Order: sequence, then C-alpha cells, then structure tokens
Amino acid sequence: MASEWRDVAKKISNWGKWGPNDQLGTLNYITPAKIAAAAASAKQGKIFPLSIPVDAYGPQGAHGFRRNPIHIMSLDGGDDQAARHLEGWGGSTEAMMVEWWKGPMRFTDDYIIMPLQSGTQWDALSHVYYDGQLYNGYPASSITSFGASKVSIDQVAGKGHIVSRAVLLDVARHRKVQYLAAGTVISPEELDDVARAQKVTIEEGDIVVLRTGWRLNFLETRNGEAWLHGSPGLSWRCAEWLHNKRAAAVASDNIAVECVASEFEDAFLVFHMLTLRDMGMMLGEIWDLEALGADCAADGVYTFLLVAQPLRVTGGVGSPVNPIAIK
Repeated sequence: MASEWRDVAKKISNWGKWGPNDQLGTLNYITPAKIAAAAASAKQGKIFPLSIPVDAYGPQGAHGFRRNPIHIMSLDGGDDQAARHLEGWGGSTEAMMVEWWKGPMRFTDDYIIMPLQSGTQWDALSHVYYDGQLYNGYPASSITSFGASKVSIDQVAGKGHIVSRAVLLDVARHRKVQYLAAGTVISPEELDDVARAQKVTIEEGDIVVLRTGWRLNFLETRNGEAWLHGSPGLSWRCAEWLHNKRAAAVASDNIAVECVASEFEDAFLVFHMLTLRDMGMMLGEIWDLEALGADCAADGVYTFLLVAQPLRVTGGVGSPVNPIAIK
C-alpha cells in the first residue's frame, strides 16, 4: 500500500535537520574528523578504481533518454600534415595551426558526448522528487531548462565532499553466487547478516557500498535492456535501515541501487524517493566492484577510504564519477 512507504517517508525525513537552506543532506555526517580517521585507515597503499569504462559499450544502448557515451576525436595523429592544406584557407583557428605546425610539436584533442548518468555516477538530490517537492522542501519547479538551482550536483562538488570511510557489503559473495538472480530483493535483515559475517559495523558518516555481482551479468550477456529491467537490489525498507545507521551515502554495482522490480503496485523506485527526496541521501550507481570485492574477500578487510567527488556541473542532477577505494 502507498500509505506504508509514505508513513516511513515521514519517519525518516531529514528536512530541516541541518537547517532550512541545507543542500547536502546526509553528506553532513561526513565531518573533518570522519575524513581524517578514514584517511588514517588506509594502511596498505592498495588502490581500486570503481568506474566502468566510459565508452560506447556500456549498458545504456543507443536509444532512449540515456545513451552510452560517444567519444569523438577533433584532432588526431592523421592530421600531422594538415597545416600544408590549411595555408590561406579557413579562419583564425586554421591560421593558428599553420603557424604551430611549422615546428615539431603536434597535439591531439577530443570530445565526449554523454548523459551525465549513463555510466558510473552519482544521483544528485535534485534527481528525484514527488508531490512537487525536492529534498528539504525545495520546489521541483526550481529545476528548469537552465538546470537545477537547488540541491544540484555542484552543491556537492563545490561545497561538500564525498570522502569518507566506506564499507563493502558483498551480498553476492555472502550468498556464494557470482551474481544475484534477476529481480532479487535484498532486505535490511540480510544486510545485517552480511555485516555480521564480514565482521563490520556501519558507523555514522560511512558510505555503504553494495555488491550484487550484477556487473558480471552485463559482461556475460551484453544485454543492456535485460540488465536494466532485471536488476536486483535493495528493498525499499533498506532506506530506514540506512537512516538508522546515519550513513552518508549508498552505492552499488547495479542500475538503481534498489531492485528495479517494484514492491508496490502503485509506486515505482520507492527507495529512490525515500533516500534522495526524503532523507537527502545520494545514490551511486553502476560501480565496478569486482576487483575490490575479490580483495576484501582475500584479506577479510571490508572497510576502506573512499574518494568519490562528482564533477562540478552547474545545475546538474547527476554526475559521472571515478570512485577510488584505498585500503
């Protein structure tokens, strides 16, 4: 019933907790002391990039409101002799290249064209709303064709920080499977079970990182549509679990952190609504956790320093990110 999740929404709301003008939400739990302690915990010097490749072979496909990134070269190695064809032709750019190419130096340049949320990403708090309101009561109308003027990703990149202690909860490995079956719903009780088995505790200001193994499913099938619609993930009830833990953020290796198949007949992506809109908790999606997961299983250390700053995209409702785990 819709009333069930709406009752929880009121219970876990952080609106006003950090003041009427707050735009950072649960990232406020990441204090300078928290960052210092997290940095001190990195003792082995091992680094794990957690981003999938930024290329045309990701899970988004070639159609729809999100597509895989497009990489275009604007100047390449084949232009070595271009200057001799540009003499007296074109405008100031071509004239500049004629002069530059008189010497031995050459350079290459490129573009990337992509939806901000097509690959490894953060959802900004402005990404999801309902009943006409964003986190902290800001109106959804504050997001215009010029961008989000409230709770946008640049608020985080410019004023906040996503550097903290993180905890990997490896649900797939706990279940002794490569990856969870399509449509699997992970309960808060199972999260507790995994944490106990791994001998870890979620502390205030931690970033919870969830491994479902679903990245492996895509690499096996290369079927982005099935990967999206079958994505296993957290139950909507895990929002209250994260709220009680005072976690700073949550990220996963699937498309939406939560299970895409709705647990309600009349509401879709309820976990998104509860976390982003009510709690003010950012979601990290489509992370590559395979190397990190294997290393954590090998040495039994499931905590690490996570550095995951988004791009400072003015008015953006999400951002690509290359998260770095440091152990």
